[in-house]
Amino acid sequence: MKKFLFLTIIAVFLSSCSDDSDSSSSGDNYDRSGMLTNWADNIIIPRFVDYQSKVGLLKNGVATFTTTPNQANLDNLRITWINVSKSYQYVNAFNIGKAEDINFTRCTNIYPVNTSGIQANIASGNYDFSLLSQYDKQGLSALDYMLNGLALNDSEIIGFYTTNANAVNYNKYLVDLTSRLKTNVDAIVNDWNSSYRATFIASNGSAVSSSVNKMVNSFVKYFEKDLRAGKIGIPAGIYSNGALYPEKVEAYYKNDISKMLLNEAVNGAQDFFNGKHFNSTTEGMSLKSYLDFLNTVRNGQNLSTIINNQFIAIEAVNNTFNTSLSYQVNSDNSVMISSFDQLQQNVVYFKLDMMQALNITVDYVDADGD
Repeated sequence: MKKFLFLTIIAVFLSSCSDDSDSSSSGDNYDRSGMLTNWADNIIIPRFVDYQSKVGLLKNGVATFTTTPNQANLDNLRITWINVSKSYQYVNAFNIGKAEDINFTRCTNIYPVNTSGIQANIASGNYDFSLLSQYDKQGLSALDYMLNGLALNDSEIIGFYTTNANAVNYNKYLVDLTSRLKTNVDAIVNDWNSSYRATFIASNGSAVSSSVNKMVNSFVKYFEKDLRAGKIGIPAGIYSNGALYPEKVEAYYKNDISKMLLNEAVNGAQDFFNGKHFNSTTEGMSLKSYLDFLNTVRNGQNLSTIINNQFIAIEAVNNTFNTSLSYQVNSDNSVMISSFDQLQQNVVYFKLDMMQALNITVDYVDADGD
C-alpha cells in the first residue's frame, strides 16, 4: 500500500511538472483564448490575405511586363511592387506556424540584396531559392534591384528584358522571384485556414511553446531586430562604430520610399500591440488589454499608456526624415540615431516590462543588449 501511494505521489508530481503548452489556464485568469482568436481572425489572417492578394497582382504584373516589356508596364509593375512592400510591413512580425517553417521573413525581405549573386544566377539560369545561400538573392529587395537598379535610366533597364543577350534569363528570373513570393504566402494562408488557426487558439497556456509566448517573442524580435536594427540601426552605423551604410536601407534602389515603409512598419506594430482589427478602427483583446487586466504600471502610469506614448514619440521623430533614409544617413544621421533611441525605448518596455509582467521568457538570442 505504501509503495502504491508513493508511486501515485510521484506520478502526480511528474504530471504537474510536464509541458502544459495546451493548458487552458495561464495562471492569471486572463482570457488568452479570446486574445488569440482576435489575433488570428482580425489581425494575422486578414493581413496575410491582403499581402497574398497584392502578391497575386504582382505576379500578374510581371507576366504582363515580361510579355510586353515597355515603359507603361514597367511603371505599373513598380507601383504593384510598392503596394506589396507596404503590405509586407504588416505581416513581417508573424513568423510562426508555416511562416516559421519556411523561413518566410528571411526569404522575403533581406537587404541589402546580393546583386552579384543575382547576376550569377541569371547568367547560369541555375538556382534553388529554397537554399539558405539564396535568401539574399530573392524577395522584395531582389525585385527592387531588378525593377529599379539594373541601370541608371528606364530605357536601359527595359533593355535588359528586351535587347540584352541574356534577356530570356532576366525575364525568367523576374517571373521566378514573384512565383516564389506567391508560393510562400499561399502556403501560409492555406495553413492558417486549414488547420493552424485551431491549433494556434487551442494552445492558450503559459508554457514556452504556447501560442501567446511564441507570438510575443516573434513580435518583440521583429520590433527589435528587423524594425529598430534593420531599418535604422545598421544604416545609421549603430553597430559599426559610427561607420555609415546608406546602401543598407530598405528599398535602396527605389530610394524614395524607405521612410514610408518604416512608418508603415511602426503603424503595424502599434496596431498589433493594441489589437486593432485590420482595416478597421475596432480594437479587440490584445497585449494592451492584457497589461491593463494585470494592472501593469511603471512609475505610477499604466505600461500600455507608456508604450503607446512612446509610439507617438517614435512617429514624431520619423516624420522629420527625408523620404529616402539613405539620403538621411548622408545628410543628417543624428536624426536616424534619435529614431533608433526612441525605438530602443519601446524595446525596453516590451522585453523587460511587458514580457516580465506576462511571465514570458525571451527565446531568441540577444547580441546587442537592451
